[in-house]
Amino acid sequence: MQLNTPITDWQGRRVWLVGASTGIGLACAQALRAAGAQVVVSARNAQGVQDWAAQDVGVQWHALDVGEPLQVQATARAILAQGPLDLVVYAAGYYQAQRATAMDIDNLLQHDKVNYQGALQVIHAVLPSMLARQSGHISLLSSVAGWRGLPNGLAYGPTKAALTHLAETLYLDLQDQGIGVSVVNPGFVATPLTAQNQFTMPALISPEQAAREMLQGWAQGQFDIHFPKRFTLWLKLLRLLPYRLYFPLVRKFTGL
Repeated sequence: MQLNTPITDWQGRRVWLVGASTGIGLACAQALRAAGAQVVVSARNAQGVQDWAAQDVGVQWHALDVGEPLQVQATARAILAQGPLDLVVYAAGYYQAQRATAMDIDNLLQHDKVNYQGALQVIHAVLPSMLARQSGHISLLSSVAGWRGLPNGLAYGPTKAALTHLAETLYLDLQDQGIGVSVVNPGFVATPLTAQNQFTMPALISPEQAAREMLQGWAQGQFDIHFPKRFTLWLKLLRLLPYRLYFPLVRKFTGL
């Protein structure tokens, strides 16, 4: 079922990807550019993306710290001054494993600042333009880690759950305004964030595979873009279990 207008032709479309210096964000930016989109990439650290942007007139680079609201507003104004945005992808993310037995409040709040509050700042900056045009699409990069509580996910999981809830509410508010909304829920993707994990990650895929799944999801007009299906469909089933079954299963399979 198509919940959004399918995006199949990227020629001439302008896309802003926030959090695109590495991993899924960078791979998605490169896939969109290869499909013909005009791509604007932003992140706090340039890393390898600035060199790529400098080699292609169809790619622009704007340094951005999503934790600085005034900087977000100024960057959005500069980008919108050059033309409207057809798609905004929020892919900025921060992850460190944390358990309640070793709670670190500063680290918890840093997760919230980057993963959730940053998304609010970007949406606040671009939504008025989209509403004025009655056009555009907002896509939030969440995670299956936000679907249900998991060990080591005290800091990361709740922020991703908040992103998914935000996307659902945005969709309900904006579907009759001509604005598409989607949420991307990847499983394990080989990125600098997941490289911290000290366990075998099932159904691990590359950032390039993740990017292909995202473009396919937008082409099919999906709201909930989740992948790889061989992993995420099992997790969707786990979401349906009552707590008396869910908690013992999680303890058994994680050993935590």
